Amino acid sequence: MNDHAVKPAPAPATGAAHHGASAPAQETDGFQLVIDALKLNGIDTIYGLPGIPITDLARRMQKNGMRVISFRHEQNAGYAASIAGFLTQKPGICLTVSAPGFLNGLTALAHATTNCFPMILISGSSEREVVDLQQGDYEEMDQLAIAKPVAKAAFRVLHAEDIGVGVARAIRAAVSGRPGGVYLDLPAKLFPQAMDAAAGAASLIKVVDAAPKQIPAHDAVKRAVDLLRSAKKPLIILGKGAAYAQADADIRALVERTGIPYLPMSMAKGLLPDTHEQCASAARSFVLPEADVVMLVGARLNWLLSQGKGKTWGGATAKSWGRQRFVQVDISPQEADSNVRIEAPLVGDIGSCVAAMLKEIGPDFAKPPSDWTGAIAERKAKNVAKMAETLAKNPSPMSFQSALGVVRDIVKANPDAMLVNEGANALDFTRSIVDMMKPRRRIDVGTWGIMGIGMGYCVAAAVVTGQQVIAVEGDSAFGFSGMETETICRYGLPVCIVILNNNGVYRGDEKNAGGGADPSPLVFVKDARYEKMMEAFGGVGVHVKTPDELRRAMEEAIRSRRPTLINAVIDEGGGTESGRITNLNPTAKKK
Repeated sequence: MNDHAVKPAPAPATGAAHHGASAPAQETDGFQLVIDALKLNGIDTIYGLPGIPITDLARRMQKNGMRVISFRHEQNAGYAASIAGFLTQKPGICLTVSAPGFLNGLTALAHATTNCFPMILISGSSEREVVDLQQGDYEEMDQLAIAKPVAKAAFRVLHAEDIGVGVARAIRAAVSGRPGGVYLDLPAKLFPQAMDAAAGAASLIKVVDAAPKQIPAHDAVKRAVDLLRSAKKPLIILGKGAAYAQADADIRALVERTGIPYLPMSMAKGLLPDTHEQCASAARSFVLPEADVVMLVGARLNWLLSQGKGKTWGGATAKSWGRQRFVQVDISPQEADSNVRIEAPLVGDIGSCVAAMLKEIGPDFAKPPSDWTGAIAERKAKNVAKMAETLAKNPSPMSFQSALGVVRDIVKANPDAMLVNEGANALDFTRSIVDMMKPRRRIDVGTWGIMGIGMGYCVAAAVVTGQQVIAVEGDSAFGFSGMETETICRYGLPVCIVILNNNGVYRGDEKNAGGGADPSPLVFVKDARYEKMMEAFGGVGVHVKTPDELRRAMEEAIRSRRPTLINAVIDEGGGTESGRITNLNPTAKKK
């Protein structure tokens, strides 16, 4: 939108005229109404990147007491907003400029929708009459049409008196039912529109019961419990939806009262401590094919669980179903039967479903047979001992395992710290090595398995929780958002970034297949000094090569709470292509 096309609103009158004249009416404008609508609904933090036509909106938000966290790239601001939504159950707000800025935020909006994180992307946009006739406005784009396919909902506000409705609809859409990403389009002409202040205030809406409880039907609860009672080898799978629900006490009570082994998905780690005797993480490859009844709580049978089919689940072929019968607890009835038959769908919000199951189960629920729980315990003990043996090694250069052995100890000593994790091997090894003790402390790449969430997540986690943040990053993953180290330093956030640096994507020792002078497409500059980036912005940079050096650097970062980047040099040949999803990589399969 052309900045010279925006005319400022008349300044509101502040007092009565002289000589007995009646006071002129107080006025407000679109800028203020957007701010007031958000504040009315308890939204006090904005993640974004200001510019035409939302520069003044960001300034006025800050003037009105909102916290405006300004990023270097809109995609990272969007990731921050998305994970803020997950952590708070309120929509995280990402504010961007039009067209290119909007498109940069769109990836994060799609990420939020896919992961069921409540988020609202608010973007300024060009004048509708110019866009609709395709007359070539500044940053001209039909943003609403582009956003719709990747958002849960999308709205445009054209008149100041409709701002309250637009914000309210966006909030309700983002958090109700299955949460997701919502787009709110605010054309530049909207902001300077003036209207009577009293009428403007009356037009705003405080959203009431934005995410109402959805109580499951009693017959569905009974069906689910009866199926669990019939099981000889039951298993509970907890997904990030269970973590989002914040029904921690009831979920723990359900697991412990039934005695059923449970498997936490990545962002559900810590709902119960990973060291809990019923946790089956260390026996994952054993329990999935062996279980006879599986209850999914806020988890989807997507690629992360092999769609509930194939050899992972004990099927004879890659596409065959196993022997399992499924209970699925989900707020969306459409999720049932999406890949395999769900014999006991339980539709409702997770808190209400789990509470209803606890009531139906009662005190007489028979715990699983000891031959099932004993077999799991035996497999766990074997795998835990094997992992301990690996972690005890001290190779030079460090391996993923020896470096993460240190991270494991630091996280154990600081259970309130937030752990951000992304990469390929860095993600896979961290997930299996580092135990989580408390819920919603581990946040990672989620359903899409994408790269680039790291620094945005770090900023939001620090802002939302006030806790120390520890980020474990592959050197490749860090490259997607590394410039946000400046953002971390600018706001003085307690973030300790550990880069597991092996000089490349997956590994750094690959050669040019054609024998030319260029490096392999997967190899980076050898021995890059990433820590200098943090030093450039006033933070602390540390270069480490041994576990002892890594431990000292992490302990000092946590003690000082200063922005810190630790460049941890590891064996460049230690990774595997695609990490643990080699089955999805046709190239890696051939090797």
